Amino acid sequence: MLDTLTISTQRTTAPRLPGIDFAQLEFGKTFADHMLVVDYHDGQWQEPRIVPYADMTVSPANSAIHYGQSIFEGMKAYKNQDGEVALFRPLDNFHRFNASARRMCMPELPEEVFMQGLLQLIRLDSGWVPTDPGSALYIRPFMFATDAMLGVRPSESYRFMVITCPVGLYYAKPLRVRFEEHYVRSAEGGAGAAKNAGNYGAAMYPTKLGQQEGYNQLIWTDASEHKYVEESGTMNAIFIIDGRLVTPALSSSILDGITRRSVLQLARDWGMPVEERKVSALEILEAQRNGTLQEAFGVGTAATIATIATIGYQGEDFELPTPPADAFSRRATAALAAIRKGDAPDPHGWMVRV
Repeated sequence: MLDTLTISTQRTTAPRLPGIDFAQLEFGKTFADHMLVVDYHDGQWQEPRIVPYADMTVSPANSAIHYGQSIFEGMKAYKNQDGEVALFRPLDNFHRFNASARRMCMPELPEEVFMQGLLQLIRLDSGWVPTDPGSALYIRPFMFATDAMLGVRPSESYRFMVITCPVGLYYAKPLRVRFEEHYVRSAEGGAGAAKNAGNYGAAMYPTKLGQQEGYNQLIWTDASEHKYVEESGTMNAIFIIDGRLVTPALSSSILDGITRRSVLQLARDWGMPVEERKVSALEILEAQRNGTLQEAFGVGTAATIATIATIGYQGEDFELPTPPADAFSRRATAALAAIRKGDAPDPHGWMVRV
């Protein structure tokens, strides 16, 4: 992809990369040297700039803090054996970012600003892309309101930024989860399909209660009946039942996950039946009882594919079999890793070279 946008760049005078131990990374706590910043005011986006990673100042009356106009994306960059860096499906993240912006009454970002800003930032900090198995450079584009005014209305000014951090594996072992039947992540007609900050803040308390009970995450259920599966923690939920891939259909309360799209595409490529539909908790438990629930896992950018080992329901735990070496989730994990690292063909054009 050719650079068509000139972005002013201020390089750091105190690079931190030489002191980073990539073998001892805690997810989301070590940030690369630079960040992209683009402001919006007077009805238009201003000139983008790349500057050293640093704290920033906001007004105590910042409207994002008071009224929640804040959205983000999660994506990754990978390095192949030849040291070349590539992004995984960045245009999908761009389109989803703008969908979130529309839902939260925020200005959409031009594709050129998003993509060129991203590419030039990652190119500058390409040394921060780790190479260990399961590692990547996690990329966080985000936008928030910047008006300094207490008034319930859309802000007239915004800031778009991209920060990055090298990461290793998100989950080190299979997950214990339980169905959530009291609290709600999102309701139909709400903002659950947008990656807005409030969705995650509201999920923290019920998740904490589940963790106090010994579970890693929750399986969220629908708001009206608490009967149908929505998401698993911060991931989309997928089940392999009697050789079929079954996953909740997308709705206004379920995020259109890019890893989800990729896993479903792999299943179709391999000739596996794919069912996107309503999936009830009772259907999952019945499949577990009769032995047809072969696998359950969450899929998302941070974890890619996270195996579920235990599902709790109304005080009882149900154990799932350990996926064998040829299980779908293991094959999909390996296939995605090979495509991202450049070790396998990329028939769908998912990778974008930096």
